[in-house]
Amino acid sequence: MVDQQPTDQIERADRILDAAKELLLRWGYRRATIDEIARRAGVGKGTVYLHWRSREQLFFAVGAREAVAMLGEVVTAMRHDPQEIALHRYMRRFFLEAMSRPVLRAIFTRDAEVLDRFLSSPARRPLQSAKLLASREYLGVLADDGLLRAGLRPEDLDYTLPAVMFGFFGIDPLLSPEVALTLVDKADQLADTLRHAFEPAKPPPPARFATAAPRVIAVFDRHVDDYRRATYGTATEKS
Repeated sequence: MVDQQPTDQIERADRILDAAKELLLRWGYRRATIDEIARRAGVGKGTVYLHWRSREQLFFAVGAREAVAMLGEVVTAMRHDPQEIALHRYMRRFFLEAMSRPVLRAIFTRDAEVLDRFLSSPARRPLQSAKLLASREYLGVLADDGLLRAGLRPEDLDYTLPAVMFGFFGIDPLLSPEVALTLVDKADQLADTLRHAFEPAKPPPPARFATAAPRVIAVFDRHVDDYRRATYGTATEKS
């Protein structure tokens, strides 16, 4: 797990991130300046740069904190019900969580009105990467335990899985207005697509999920730690 950081530094970072998130969603990336963020957070501009070396890193941290919360919900569900580790159930929950969080929704749907030039920033890419969607390690556990379709290797999903996921994230502007689905409807259709495309035709027994779940949860715990470190920046790193 991530080393514990000084409470006052975490609280200060959270105030800054709260202000940055509010301005990002209200004004968009172009207009949300470090000066205004610092003013709203009640800190000096230099204090912001003690945590994050650039404006891009600060806004990446806003997204990383949302990813921590989202993946935390994913892991909680997996601990409660091991069958949540199934690819179609994990991705269903991922889709619902991401689309319910405005910052992540803007990232995954490539919302230019909110993100503007941040869409082309290298700092954004780790939040829209296959690592966040599903790492090779996670898929490897599924394959080893017979929870993927026979003969399907984790690397076989490097293209197809993100293609399916980002299709569901980004298709809405291209759809006819007659296609009226709720978010849950979309998540259900995503889950059905993934289950039929990538998982065994015959559902595996519950015991197989229970056996694999601790290893899957460990993978996502590490992802949570990675994004938590990215969230709080240089000022809260343990020396």
